[in-house]
Amino acid sequence: MQIFHSWGLFGIFRWAHVISAVMWMGLLWFFNLIQTPAYAEMDPGARNQAFDKLTWRTLWWFRWAAAATVAFGLLLLMIGSMAKNTIGLYRKDYWIHSAAGPTLAIGILMGIVMFLNVWLVIWPNQQIVIANARNLIAGGEANPSAAAAARAGAMASRQNTIFSIPVLFFMVGAAHFFGYPPNFNGHISGSKALVYLLIGLVVLAVLEVNALGRISGRGNTGMNVIYETHKNALYAGFGITLVMYLLAEIILRA
Repeated sequence: MQIFHSWGLFGIFRWAHVISAVMWMGLLWFFNLIQTPAYAEMDPGARNQAFDKLTWRTLWWFRWAAAATVAFGLLLLMIGSMAKNTIGLYRKDYWIHSAAGPTLAIGILMGIVMFLNVWLVIWPNQQIVIANARNLIAGGEANPSAAAAARAGAMASRQNTIFSIPVLFFMVGAAHFFGYPPNFNGHISGSKALVYLLIGLVVLAVLEVNALGRISGRGNTGMNVIYETHKNALYAGFGITLVMYLLAEIILRA
């Protein structure tokens, strides 16, 4: 049966990867496009109740969807790169001699950084924010660290929203147009792939370091303008995607 063949496993893992990613990205966009603007319009009491009853539950699905997306993605790479199976999609030549390889690699790295943001930045800081909301509901005093935690988590979440646009572009593009005519089919030089990959890594590193407050701090000036509204985050995400596509057209021609 096909399911017991390497192609079957590859198909199952791809399906699971997509299902998990849909949940992850959907909840990410819910937080940034719907929840955050809505919470800003609520009075403090209603907002605290929402953090306690809504955000807490949503974060469970959010962080485990992120973990599942990465796990199934890594399984895809493992099955697809095994030298003795009949797939052979992700062998050496794919990564350094095709346009799909370096673009997919950047998407993978962005996705892993997004996953780390979820578990190491967003989730720990949201725990502080939600604990503070619950304490206030119970009549306790506000935690003075809650505002800083909320800002740190929000910046990482907005950065993930920015990354989500090129990540989905690279993931879909690897299978649907970076390997096809008129400009991306054929055998490219390894040096071209390396140049493109290095550019992508620089973009990724600068944005992530900034999201961690190491370039423009935690204020709303400098590069942090991209985090101030969900619209700014979307503009930044689509802008980065367009730039990376144009660079692919220039650099990754066969």
